[in-house]
Amino acid sequence: MTATATRVLVLNSGSSSVKYQLLDMRDGARLAVGLVERIGEETSRLAHTPLATGGDKRETEGPIADHEAALKAVAAELSADGLGLDSPELAAIGHRVVHGGLKFTEPTVIDDAVLQEIERLVPVAPLHNPANLTGIRTARALRPDLPQVAVFDTAFHTTMPEYAARYAIDVETADAHRIRRYGFHGTSHAYVSRKTAELLGKDPSEVNVIVLHLGNGASASAVAGGRCVDTSMGLTPLEGLVMGTRSGDIDPAVTFHLKRVAGMSEDDVDVLLNKKSGLVGLCGDNDMREIRRRIDEGDERARLAFDIYIHRLKKYIGAYTAVLGRVDAVAFTAGVGENAAPVRAAALAGLEEMGLAVDADLNTVRSGEPRLISPEDARVAAAVVPTDEELEIAQQTYALVSA
Repeated sequence: MTATATRVLVLNSGSSSVKYQLLDMRDGARLAVGLVERIGEETSRLAHTPLATGGDKRETEGPIADHEAALKAVAAELSADGLGLDSPELAAIGHRVVHGGLKFTEPTVIDDAVLQEIERLVPVAPLHNPANLTGIRTARALRPDLPQVAVFDTAFHTTMPEYAARYAIDVETADAHRIRRYGFHGTSHAYVSRKTAELLGKDPSEVNVIVLHLGNGASASAVAGGRCVDTSMGLTPLEGLVMGTRSGDIDPAVTFHLKRVAGMSEDDVDVLLNKKSGLVGLCGDNDMREIRRRIDEGDERARLAFDIYIHRLKKYIGAYTAVLGRVDAVAFTAGVGENAAPVRAAALAGLEEMGLAVDADLNTVRSGEPRLISPEDARVAAAVVPTDEELEIAQQTYALVSA
């Protein structure tokens, strides 16, 4: 890597989409951001914003056959702004990879052996790892000489002790099929827990934080001194909190019951719990803004969905308070956590005996900066900390290749 190579391209490859950001690691500035969606369809769309030049967003529609074509289109957009993949200023490409199992506990330079291991994990991440692999292989083909780094969603959670990571099932069966709690959203939990410590003016090693990543997918983590000791998602992202379309925690026997009584197949149950449950299953909407609007109009179904969502949040806050023993802060992040003041207020309401409270005025402030929403005399800080998974991936990638 040359001394002038300070840029990192971050790629997040989904099954039919590619999100990307180009960052300058001297100051973390975003030079370009974009999204390719509906890959493989006739109505594919590429939206690209060249922030470095201050240009307007450019959007194009038309068929993009596959991820290779998508990344070539992204490369062309970047080149048009003088930010091409062939630039000597590009230090590396960082890839979000959802599942790294127990082997990958840190960002890792990708080689053939790493690719094989990511592929070996496909059975425990069938919706995500295949798309991540496609993005990696395509990027390597475009720039085989450039370091490519995998940053794993699961890595931050590999510090969980065995008693938190193990399910109480037969050990031999669990080990044979890699059944354990891995956790997800790790880059977000790592970033937010560290930023929360900064907000409190302390070193991460001194702070215990409960992080609530509340988006369409939602997860909680207990972070003690910068290390994850428990998290709500498990073998897959289905476990834990009520989410936009996922059920979260559920009696496993429900699946047997649905197969025996309702005649549902394994795939039917999978779709039900992952895509037709959570808020959308409870009230038909997974947009918290719409749910709040319906509640204001007296919609009881929306009210019940909201109450179930909040009840589950409170249970995890209480549980992780017990796990940590001492809590310095509860941090809300991601789309709902950062923007839905009623969710934050409801989640902490009634927890004053635990040292938690929300200042109503501070809670309604809209800002893109980390901020406290608790009263000055609160024993436990309540914070809103905007997540930045792309910056976290870029920082981890650059630190590895520049070491």
